[in-house]
Amino acid sequence: MADNTAIPQGAVPENANDHCPGPESEAAGRAAGCEGCPNQEICSTQASGPDPDLSIVAERLANVTHKILILSGKGGVGKSTFTGQLAFALASDTDKEIGVVDIDICGPSLPRIMGCEREEIHRSANGWSPVYVQDNLGVMSIAFMLPDEESAVIWRGPKKNGMIKQFLKDVDWGAGSDGRLDYMLFDTPPGTSDEHLSVVQLLRESGITGAVIVTTPQEVAIQDVRKEIDFCRKAGVPIIGVVENMSGFVCPSCNGESRIFYPTTGGASAMCAELNIPLLGSIPLDPSIGRACDFGSSFIDTCADSPAAAAYIQIIDKIKQSVEPTS
Repeated sequence: MADNTAIPQGAVPENANDHCPGPESEAAGRAAGCEGCPNQEICSTQASGPDPDLSIVAERLANVTHKILILSGKGGVGKSTFTGQLAFALASDTDKEIGVVDIDICGPSLPRIMGCEREEIHRSANGWSPVYVQDNLGVMSIAFMLPDEESAVIWRGPKKNGMIKQFLKDVDWGAGSDGRLDYMLFDTPPGTSDEHLSVVQLLRESGITGAVIVTTPQEVAIQDVRKEIDFCRKAGVPIIGVVENMSGFVCPSCNGESRIFYPTTGGASAMCAELNIPLLGSIPLDPSIGRACDFGSSFIDTCADSPAAAAYIQIIDKIKQSVEPTS
């Protein structure tokens, strides 16, 4: 049976015929060498030739130093929560300029997590302006364009992809005095679907620093994370490391730790050792994390004495050391 997954732009599939013309060729799917290839139907129906907007995106993001994807195979593992807390922590350095792009088009939760859910996007001669949570922390999300918080986004892939492209080529991210942005974080939906393919393709010319993958300890989440890792490797996205969220519950009274989601196969630690991927750390459950997200505040600032806050700080330091090796 043919694989109906879209092919990342410019990438020749591993199972292609020997004389594959490449998915960007005008002859893709129609050349003589395509006969019998399992990807023939995909190549013949998807758009051929390089996307002319790639150079526009690259120019718009030329002053962005680090572009980091926050990924998860399974939904509900705390990926958006981690993205928000990572953004707050990076922005605590007032010399850094941070941007967050919410490309979870159908489930945009970052505005709530970051305390800016009732804001609106403004247009200027330079394009859309992101919503600023603080002077050096901007957010862009489709949630700012919806009539209310309960409005559903019922879109197929092409329309979602078009919105992601607008976030990258039409938003004025020139936050610093010199137009510099130190970090751009991308909060993605679960899985390996349209949004993931779109952002990887659109950032092809400007480059992706890497991906941070969030999971929980139980095998049902680990299985999907393995697929996310496979996606990153096939799409050429460097993996900064894995974060194991909800790794245990630390009692605020006795400091005893209990396993809520038991790692039947060894959890993220065993998986990372097997696949030779860095384990950035494990974050225990803390009810204060949920409260911080509901109120749009930094958990690390409001609950600095929590074991979970200490875990966040260690993980974020590892991310910064990974992408800023000389700092």
